Amino acid sequence: MSKEKIILGIDPGTQIMGFGLIKVVNKKMQFMQMNELMLKKYDDPYLKLKLIFERTLELIDTYHPDEIAIEAPFYAKNVQSMLKLGRAQGVAMAAGLSREIPVTEYLPKKIKMAITGNGNSSKEQVAKMLQGMLGLKTLPKNLDSTDGLAAAVCHFYNSGRVEIGTKYTGWASFVKNNPNKLG
Repeated sequence: MSKEKIILGIDPGTQIMGFGLIKVVNKKMQFMQMNELMLKKYDDPYLKLKLIFERTLELIDTYHPDEIAIEAPFYAKNVQSMLKLGRAQGVAMAAGLSREIPVTEYLPKKIKMAITGNGNSSKEQVAKMLQGMLGLKTLPKNLDSTDGLAAAVCHFYNSGRVEIGTKYTGWASFVKNNPNKLG
C-alpha cells in the first residue's frame, strides 16, 4: 500500500510570498508546483497580510497538504523589516492552523543545509540544487518560489527525526508553546 502525503512550503514575505508543493509517494519526492504571491503593488500593510492569509487558505483548500513547512524570520539589522516578516509568517501559520494542518518552521540556514549541505548557500545555489533534485526544466526569475519549495523539501528530509524544528499542531499547541507571545 503506497503512503502518500503533500507538503506545502512557504517563504513568507511582505513583498513576495514564495511557495512550493511536493508530493511524497513511498518516501520519494515529486514536484507539484511552485509560484509566488506578488505583494509589491500594494501599499497597505494590512491588505498584504489579508492577501497572504487568503492565498495560503486557497492553497490549502486546493491541494490539501498534510503538513506545512515555513521559513522562520531571521535576524536582520532593520527591526521594522523583521517585524513585517514575522507578521507575514504569522498569518501564513494561522491559515494552516485554522485548518488544523501541522506547521513546522525552519531557520533559513537549516533549509539551506538540507538542500545544499551548506547553511550559507546563496538563493541561486539552493535553486540549482532543487532543479537537479526535482527535475525542474526552468527556474523562475524571482527565487522566492524556490525558497518556498526548499522549505517543503527540507521538511521532507527532516520528517521522522526527533528534532525537526518548532512544530505546532493547532492553536492549543501554539498557545502552550508561546505563553509569553500572547499577553
